Amino acid sequence: MQRLQSIIIWIARLALGLVFIWFGVLKFLAVSPADDLVRQLLAVSMPFVPFGPFFIFLACYEVLIGVLFLIPRLERWAVGLLLPQMIATFGPLVLLPSITWAGWFEPTLIGQYIIKNVIIIALALLLLVVTRKSADSSKLQTVVAE
Repeated sequence: MQRLQSIIIWIARLALGLVFIWFGVLKFLAVSPADDLVRQLLAVSMPFVPFGPFFIFLACYEVLIGVLFLIPRLERWAVGLLLPQMIATFGPLVLLPSITWAGWFEPTLIGQYIIKNVIIIALALLLLVVTRKSADSSKLQTVVAE
């Protein structure tokens, strides 16, 4: 069971790390399908912020989140950066309803793309809890062994 848990933790790390690094790199390469969505959200939420520098910052931010998920014991940092990013990601559901909702409780494809992020949040929090519990258990075993 311990071995399976260890494998699952690495799969979760890899999945989260890969997604964030990949999406960040797409922004660097100016081929991100989220480009227009981010541009529209920025225009309605922070119109005083220039898009180009913000998009590069966002790319770096996402790559950093991904890298932190790949490094053991840095999950807390990764989740700490992930949560504000996810809050912003949900912004279009409220601020851009014409492109995220086709009707009441009927998301567009963009809306679905955003809503699926609850899975990313759940996996990140689960990874944080499981790795914290493992770290606490390891510390306890070390103290007991001494």
